[in-house]
Amino acid sequence: MSERKRWMSDVPEKDNFGDPITGVLIDGKTTMGPWALMTPDSHRMYGVGLGTGRGQRYEREEDGIYYKVDG
Repeated sequence: MSERKRWMSDVPEKDNFGDPITGVLIDGKTTMGPWALMTPDSHRMYGVGLGTGRGQRYEREEDGIYYKVDG
């Protein structure tokens, strides 16, 4: 079994659209073209989905680390 993928950078307090990040982080392509760090709400408004070339979803676990759960 392969090791779980984790978010390696610091997680900011807010996403690229100004929404507070509270345990779920999506690193994804936006409808405007560039990639962004997004909350689920921002991703619903500006994201293009999850998966290769679209985005990845990370969730914070009890150890404080964000682990990839989708995409």
